[in-house]
Amino acid sequence: MLDQLLEWSPNFGLDTLLLLPVLIALEAVLSADNAIALAAIAQGLESEQQQKRALNFGLIIAFVLRMTLILTASWVLKFWQFEVAGALYLLWLVYEHFSSDTDEEDHHHGPKFASVWRAIPIIAFTDLAFSLDSVTTAIALSDEVAIILLGGTIGIVALRFMAGLFIRWLDIYVYLEDAGFVTVAFVGLRLLLRVINESWVPPAWAMVALIAVVFAWGFSKRVETQDEAEPVSLKVPVIRTAEADEEEEEKVLSGE
Repeated sequence: MLDQLLEWSPNFGLDTLLLLPVLIALEAVLSADNAIALAAIAQGLESEQQQKRALNFGLIIAFVLRMTLILTASWVLKFWQFEVAGALYLLWLVYEHFSSDTDEEDHHHGPKFASVWRAIPIIAFTDLAFSLDSVTTAIALSDEVAIILLGGTIGIVALRFMAGLFIRWLDIYVYLEDAGFVTVAFVGLRLLLRVINESWVPPAWAMVALIAVVFAWGFSKRVETQDEAEPVSLKVPVIRTAEADEEEEEKVLSGE
């Protein structure tokens, strides 16, 4: 999607500046799988304060790594090993997610972290692996590195807020975490296909449609609360009349 929009702009002057909000919005939409992966990693920490700190510090390091990737993309593109390494890392995250036991209390897959500092590098390198797909494509099509740097900066900020939202949503929707990692697998396979044969890479609209379907499934079921799980029984009070009491007394006296 990003590469198609860049092709529509013949030069990177005013046209690109006007196109930048659209690019940022698209990056935010297409980074949903990235955000949910980061949120799931942060959930490996116990407290909400630790999760926020891990996301903040992790994305600061991710920002530095992403800017470095943009500035060195012309060199990185010469080595297909980087894309293979990113793809294998993402697929390893997917394997770790689906092969690990589920925590029955919070429905969380994946490892638990004893401290914030153990989660930070995982968050940073996960974002870097996702960046290999979009950033290298943008740099390959554009000579205006400043525009790509600006878009990447705003994208990191948007990613932080999206990950914060997903941390709350993961506790509400049953299938959302699984759906997010299914889309992570799509990104990993896309990177592998690009290395093997770029013509095999599915078009952007097909990827967006597929991700939309998977996320629709992810939001399809909410976690049942205790009030919803236990049906409420309504007790209807029995109103007794004087005639009913007299009839009951006669039955007792008659031995019935």
